[in-house]
Amino acid sequence: MKDLLETRVVDEARYILKYRSTVRAVAKIFGVSKSTVHHDLAHKLLNIDAKLYRRVDALLKFNLSMRCIRGGEATRRKFRKEK
Repeated sequence: MKDLLETRVVDEARYILKYRSTVRAVAKIFGVSKSTVHHDLAHKLLNIDAKLYRRVDALLKFNLSMRCIRGGEATRRKFRKEK
């Protein structure tokens, strides 16, 4: 059981780095919740692979900083469609 968990966490980490993806997209691919993916990448990965954790953490921080921009773009597209 522990091996399956560690394998999933590492697979999620590799996927998010390879595709520069979001937590939401990773959750959809792996069939788990966003909370699970975030917990896996922000907490469990550190104990499994610290080097991989640092790379993922940098990407998560970047995605967090871009969140307001993505939201603004989505709102802009929504209102353009309504006109």
